[in-house]
Amino acid sequence: MSANHPKIVLTGGGTAGHVTPNLALLPHLLEEGFEAAYVGSKTGIEKTILADLPELPYTGISTGKLRRYFDWKNFTDPFRVIRGYREAKRFLKQYKPDVVFSKGGYVSVPVVRAAHALRIPCIIHESDMTPGLANKLCFGSAEKICCNFPETVEMLPPGKAVLTGTPIREGLFHGDRRRGLAMCGFTEDKPVLMIMGGSQGAAAVNDAVRAHLDELLARFQIVHLCGKGKLDEALKDRAGYVQFEYISDELPDLFAAADLMLSRAGANAICEILALRKPNLLVPLPTGGSRGDQILNARSFEKLGYSMVVENAALEGCIVQKLDELYSGRERYEEAMAKSSQSEAIPIIMGLIREVTGKR
Repeated sequence: MSANHPKIVLTGGGTAGHVTPNLALLPHLLEEGFEAAYVGSKTGIEKTILADLPELPYTGISTGKLRRYFDWKNFTDPFRVIRGYREAKRFLKQYKPDVVFSKGGYVSVPVVRAAHALRIPCIIHESDMTPGLANKLCFGSAEKICCNFPETVEMLPPGKAVLTGTPIREGLFHGDRRRGLAMCGFTEDKPVLMIMGGSQGAAAVNDAVRAHLDELLARFQIVHLCGKGKLDEALKDRAGYVQFEYISDELPDLFAAADLMLSRAGANAICEILALRKPNLLVPLPTGGSRGDQILNARSFEKLGYSMVVENAALEGCIVQKLDELYSGRERYEEAMAKSSQSEAIPIIMGLIREVTGKR
């Protein structure tokens, strides 16, 4: 281990979901005396998200996307990956970390493989029920593989899998309900439905909500995170209905104000919903728009009693009925979520990090 402080390299990128769990871990790492650095791509979203964090120095490396389909870039991107591997190895030799923690995404592959070549222990985290290609390529280099779903454990190498859940940003637990209600102009007289379609919004969700807005507003006050460019100006003055393209700093207050949620089924989003114990209706992205991971994520949460699920194509025909059922049975979902150990991700992962650094 390093002479003064243990060192950790965090990596992951390509989407915000590959970055925010690392940010959730960061304050706990710093509190325990770790020095931390981040390795990401030279131009990816992770660089933008981490730009204002002086406590987390950032190093960019060359990256190439890992594709399962034909694309002419498949002939050039392997050379970018090789270059990224060399750059990562050069950085790791200089920084000398005691451990690497990877949240996945294609930028993580050269980092984890370079760390393994230098005998630096690696812990990786798989968000979805079925492992993505980038993480699969790193399994042989990992000492431990964290995951969110019980079903995933059976798909991972024996002796490496640990069911942890996803690290959740501490700030999400400290929202103020009164501030959230005031921000939306809502009252305590009617329950609050919060709708999230992911950072880009979800057309099918937005359309279903707006098609049945009169019926829904008879039951709920609605805060709708509808995605960039997806505001409906005709509804901007509708009483009890508030739309935002995207919310960042005030998100904890909106979560605190919400009594139930309608959401896509991205792994990080549903793990946040689970940790906050919000009764929820999940509408997973269909296979035409993804590799099907959201459908599997949602069905796992449904099986565990954490969520109600409706297919994307069926939503508009049953949205009012399903939300009525969800609200009526909300205590059952809250009780199931309260029993979950998957909201204890940070203590479990911190224990794994201490374990592998102790072997150095």
